[in-house]
Amino acid sequence: MSLHNFWLAFIQITGEMSPYLLLGFLIAGVLHVYVPKGFYCRYLSTDNKLSVLWAALLGVPLPLCSCGVIPTAIGLKKERASTGAVASFLIATPQTGIDSILATYSVMGIGFAIARPVAALTTGLIGGWLTNRFVPNDNADTNDAATTVFRDKGSRLWRVLKYAYFDMMQDIGFRLFFGLLLAALIGIAVPDEFFLSFGNQPLLQMAVILLIAIPMYICSTGSIPVAAALMLKGLSPGAAMVMLMAGPAVNIASVLVVRKSLGTRFTTIYLATIVVMSVLFGLLVNSIGIGTDIAPVSVHHGSCCSTPTVAWKVLHYGCSILLVIFILWAMIMKFLDRFKKTQVKEGTCVYGVEGMNCNHCKASVEKSVMEVNGVNAAEANVSARTLTVSGTASESAIRKAVESAGFRFTGQASTNANR
Repeated sequence: MSLHNFWLAFIQITGEMSPYLLLGFLIAGVLHVYVPKGFYCRYLSTDNKLSVLWAALLGVPLPLCSCGVIPTAIGLKKERASTGAVASFLIATPQTGIDSILATYSVMGIGFAIARPVAALTTGLIGGWLTNRFVPNDNADTNDAATTVFRDKGSRLWRVLKYAYFDMMQDIGFRLFFGLLLAALIGIAVPDEFFLSFGNQPLLQMAVILLIAIPMYICSTGSIPVAAALMLKGLSPGAAMVMLMAGPAVNIASVLVVRKSLGTRFTTIYLATIVVMSVLFGLLVNSIGIGTDIAPVSVHHGSCCSTPTVAWKVLHYGCSILLVIFILWAMIMKFLDRFKKTQVKEGTCVYGVEGMNCNHCKASVEKSVMEVNGVNAAEANVSARTLTVSGTASESAIRKAVESAGFRFTGQASTNANR
């Protein structure tokens, strides 16, 4: 193992994924800006018999991670979505997205690219049906909470580009970058056919992957290079499918928030559905033969294209440079936000809020607090974990709004918000 081989492996796998990632992010930005505000809730209401199906269908293309999907799901619940629709959306959405589907195709082939959205849709349907069957609907809270919409200014084109290449980079950029680095490290550090040491037992491999993937916080796109690299070391395609499903769909933090916001019975069904269905789909992938006739991008034997053309090199390496620039810029700005001083004027308070990890969390907190009587303005800072509120609303009312959105309120923070 050498540093040179490590960076060569990183460049190769980044070059293979970057064009599809950039295209996927762009499509996600278009969906975000052009889908009407009330579109989702219109089809997810309690009296809509197809709400569970619509929730899964609408959730599959959305680029929301297991963190960002929770405040969105809670917002849908506030807008009188059925309990089953909330569960279906919560289970299906983080497993995949338009960006991860394209990236999966680029690295793992058409089989996995089709299997992922099918698995997410099926798992969401089953989880939603079980939730409707065993968890009663409770829509006492009729507040509107359009958490899926940011209050951006500017032209639609600017909002599309900003969401695609800045907001999303802030949300998943670090995890995606870490996933690429980890895939490169696995490619050169883990012995070939490492997972065959488990006796080539697919169920044992899946159990090991579940124990690793469930507590982890990994996005649907960031899981792709890791799963591909592990397949090169002997991991069965079915076990890789388990990682691609269970890893993005759930993590220990999301389980705790879901239990607090939606109840123990809901959480049990939510978690059990993801575990059982990921194993069943893993077995199905093995039985069908997906992944046996294709090879993920080899991170130490070169690209999948043995003789890449000049145009190929320009496209892939150019997109790689753009992707890295976008990620680094978003991460730098996110880091600087932590030290950003807030001008605290008369009638303004700064509170601490734990659990915010992305721009969807930020939008959810701000939307919920803005609904409180007496609040004139609210601005959350994800990096600093603060919420700046101006107006006459009491701290107890702010606390209730923050906690109803699924986050932990920690009281008044430093007046400089310089945490």
